[in-house]
Amino acid sequence: MENDRYWLVKTEPEAFSWQQLVKDGKTAWDGVRNYLARNHLQAMQQGDLVLVYHSNTGKEIVGIARVIRTAYPDASAGDDPRWVCVDLAPVCALKQPVILKQMKEIPALHDLMLIRQGRLSVMPVSELHFHLILQLAETPHP
Repeated sequence: MENDRYWLVKTEPEAFSWQQLVKDGKTAWDGVRNYLARNHLQAMQQGDLVLVYHSNTGKEIVGIARVIRTAYPDASAGDDPRWVCVDLAPVCALKQPVILKQMKEIPALHDLMLIRQGRLSVMPVSELHFHLILQLAETPHP
């Protein structure tokens, strides 16, 4: 199904990996404590596709997830109503992980938010960038 809203979320694989998401079948994407990243979580819609990026170790996009529940209060924030999470479910692993160094070498990806604002943990991805990343990963659109 074609989708016109794409995102990227970053996770440290030591804390929560793509493999753990696949094993669990779904997860609450919680613990986000940056206002811009929180705003991106709030903008996600059910069915949106999400690239999963392993930060620190690997520095690579490894899989595609789907938003299965839109923003709701993040229980990990206690009673603080400012923070939200979404539920994600795995769709597929990329056939070839796409490493950050590889993306930085492609002029068409220079304005990818992952490259421009590397510390942000949740970010939108343009349709063009999403499809370029799938081409690099040798992975068909899910």
